[in-house]
Amino acid sequence: MALLTDKVAIVTGAGSGMGREEALLLAREGAKVVATDINEAAVQAVVKEIGSAGGEAAYFLHNVASEEDWAEVVENTVQKYGRIDVLVNNAGISLATGLLETTMEQWNKVININLTSVFLGMKHVIPTMQAHSGGSIINISSIAGLTGSSGAGAYTASKGGVRMLSKAAAVDFGKDHIRVNSIHPGFIETPMSSEFVNDERMLQWFLSQTALPRVGQASEVATAVLFLASDLSSYITGVELPVDGGVTAK
Repeated sequence: MALLTDKVAIVTGAGSGMGREEALLLAREGAKVVATDINEAAVQAVVKEIGSAGGEAAYFLHNVASEEDWAEVVENTVQKYGRIDVLVNNAGISLATGLLETTMEQWNKVININLTSVFLGMKHVIPTMQAHSGGSIINISSIAGLTGSSGAGAYTASKGGVRMLSKAAAVDFGKDHIRVNSIHPGFIETPMSSEFVNDERMLQWFLSQTALPRVGQASEVATAVLFLASDLSSYITGVELPVDGGVTAK
């Protein structure tokens, strides 16, 4: 039997990169996937791909920094599928700008999309999970949420916030059989990172930082999401799981 048979999972930022791979894998493992993204054409294509493979999915256009959008996504998901068992807060942006050069507009945008969205997702999904005997929440952070990241103060702050917010929620809602964990990808090949991965000098720097001498794949983050979404991790909550090829081990 598939690991997520009859489960209902919301995946944000599902139109490309890690979110796309997460949505596809959860669907292959039996979940009914609600894929959300700000890019409607991209997320439609993911849902079509899931359907063509025999899975079940729906999509919603979704600004994850909007509380109104979150309320609508959760309401529509419950109306369509009756419950929510898994939430993957995947959507995010990067900002490689030094602290002194970061504007208030840039700061607010990064914090709102990377951190406030996680707060809003949990705020609106947890009551539904409480009503249906629990669930699993996976918040996608970064290795920048574990160690200082030079030249990226706002991004590092947002991802560190995701880590600690996940721990706080794990402590608060364990009694409701809701597990909350964070995943911390390292150097992963995605459309967002392609500019750096395709730069030979930057690629060599990436490789010099890892214990495993290669760049990671989005599918490898997806398998970590599947593990935390499934009952294979039934006694795991409040942890941070690096998927980083050993960057944080060095």
